[in-house]
Amino acid sequence: MPSQESLVLFRHPSRRVGRRALRDFLRELSRRAGGGRAVTCLITTDRELRRLNRVFRGRNYATDVLSFPASGTGAAGDIAISFDRAAQQAAERGHSVEQEIRILMVHGVLHLAGMDHESDSGQMAHAEARWRRRLGLPPGLTERARA
Repeated sequence: MPSQESLVLFRHPSRRVGRRALRDFLRELSRRAGGGRAVTCLITTDRELRRLNRVFRGRNYATDVLSFPASGTGAAGDIAISFDRAAQQAAERGHSVEQEIRILMVHGVLHLAGMDHESDSGQMAHAEARWRRRLGLPPGLTERARA
């Protein structure tokens, strides 16, 4: 069976990011950090992330990234990213929206790989910092939470 390919779906009207560059980044990230398993990434609005968070986690607020591991498909799973949150966080931290989306992709892919910063003893934070350095990205989510 041919391997599945990672892809990015844009459901946000902004054109402020390099869509091809983000697709290429996700493909490389899923190959390197996701064990070669396909990842689908939805980049959408706060409104959509709020709905997904409410439906799947019972939390009625918008969040920046959600991860949905696949079961039995050979793919790693799906991640959903709020462009609105990414833009706000990028502005607060002084880097581009595209960099913030990449940070969120790393965070989401690590969750798909089975890591959970809410219950581990720092393994995900360590892995996220390592991947961030390898990929030339600013501090990641777990590093920010500890600061």
